[in-house]
Amino acid sequence: MLHAVTILGRPLDRALDGAFRKLKGREDRALARALASLSLRHLPGLDALIDSATAKPLPPDSRARAALRIALAGRLLLDTPPHAAIATILPLLEGGPRRLVHGVLSTLFRTGAQLPPPVLPAPWPARWQAQWGEAVVQAAAVQFGTMPPADLRLADPSATSLWQERLGATSLMPGHLRLAGSQMVEALPGFAQGAWWVQDVAAQLPATLLGDVAGKRVLDLCAAPGGKTMQLAAAGARVVALDISAPRMALLAANLSRTGLQAEQIIADAGTWQPDATFDAILLDAPCSATGTFRRHPDTLHLKAALDLGPLLGMQRVLMMRASAWLKPGGTLVYAVCSLERREGEEARANLLREAGLAAFPVAADDLPAGLAPDAEGAVRTLPGLWSDAGGADGFYVMRASKL
Repeated sequence: MLHAVTILGRPLDRALDGAFRKLKGREDRALARALASLSLRHLPGLDALIDSATAKPLPPDSRARAALRIALAGRLLLDTPPHAAIATILPLLEGGPRRLVHGVLSTLFRTGAQLPPPVLPAPWPARWQAQWGEAVVQAAAVQFGTMPPADLRLADPSATSLWQERLGATSLMPGHLRLAGSQMVEALPGFAQGAWWVQDVAAQLPATLLGDVAGKRVLDLCAAPGGKTMQLAAAGARVVALDISAPRMALLAANLSRTGLQAEQIIADAGTWQPDATFDAILLDAPCSATGTFRRHPDTLHLKAALDLGPLLGMQRVLMMRASAWLKPGGTLVYAVCSLERREGEEARANLLREAGLAAFPVAADDLPAGLAPDAEGAVRTLPGLWSDAGGADGFYVMRASKL
């Protein structure tokens, strides 16, 4: 998995099926993913320790460096006993430099090596410093180096207190639950019954900001894997869920089946698809850089160092214009991106509204959970540092509009 991200340039999630082909145990899969994720979160610090214990730097793509990163992550971040960390990693080096790896690990463990504080990989510190300032960069580095808590969304928000007590959770707003530490969610009470699903607290905001959707015909554009579709369906909407990806729509279908919620599911390209009727409300969670999800997907910052926003900005513009044409007069549209790039949010706002022929429908403070406020334009921005004492949130930009 580590090789897939750092050398082959593949997202971690896409590497899982092949990596787990012969690994059947749920606990073993969770541990393997945690080791890969933690290695990505602390790559500069891990490499600095490795280089301090070798006569000359190992090649970036060497099997020995990857093995050392994983063993050190297990020992220093998961408190794996030294002998277990070594015994776990050496079998991965059959026919390779086992003696070198064993020697480096023995040296570092014997001397009590410690990881330095986490840092963001280049070019993100400079990029986000220019856009948001040093406080956000520092908060992002802390989040990057920390495994996030598990966020859940309840199908019935009125049962928030009940499920808080049952799961020992905290809550940042009605319908939201937060569990500390790594969780095997499939084994938790309520999962099999469909009482909740996994969804970051920031990702719960766009559907919430559509307001009362009971009985309304609502389009969820770019819907898979379905968290927002389920929110809308649970709130009583007649949901049409559209996405271009058949595999991701299969996940949406499975989620709907588990929760017992209903939505019309359409696999199609929103750039060419046409509905048979207009909608009372539309949720457009647009394709974007996804840089705001780095706390849950640390591979994002390693894979998108050479980020080109041009094609994404064009796609967002097209989808916004098409969505506005499908909205009834007086209808509400919520536009969201899980991005920390101002060009996909604040700097795009005015042009997106003008070209789509929509009017701003500002978000009010009362529409938001405690600790979060709308910006001067009535849009919502979540940044690293938000709810930091409670476990943080993904980076999102959300704006609301209406059709005159």
